[in-house]
Amino acid sequence: MKIEFWGQEFEVNVLLGCLGSFLIAVISSMFGFGGGPFMVPLLTVGLGLPMYVVVGSSLLAIFFNTLMGSLRHYQFGNFDPLLFLIMFPAAILGGYIGPQIAKRVSPVAVKRIAAAGLVLLALNLLGVY
Repeated sequence: MKIEFWGQEFEVNVLLGCLGSFLIAVISSMFGFGGGPFMVPLLTVGLGLPMYVVVGSSLLAIFFNTLMGSLRHYQFGNFDPLLFLIMFPAAILGGYIGPQIAKRVSPVAVKRIAAAGLVLLALNLLGVY
């Protein structure tokens, strides 16, 4: 499938994207963590999309999961509405501004920053810090 974004055209393997997203959703649901950090490598390496497209796309991809999780936490009383009202507009604004910044920065630099973030997340999940 061909996708046009900001005047550039990309060819994406929809089957790989759907299968990869499904597997990430199943595995992240089994282990109880968000699949967002795994969507970025799928979109960049697996589908060949540039980082400035992936930044906003990954936020949209995890939006529905986050929405459902937030609703469930609200039902259980583990939800801070004030924090949500602050973070939600920030996420929308970040999803708009992020791709614009990423488009102006070297793709190699963006990938290195994303890789460093994934390493820090992995270390945190492992309890190293």
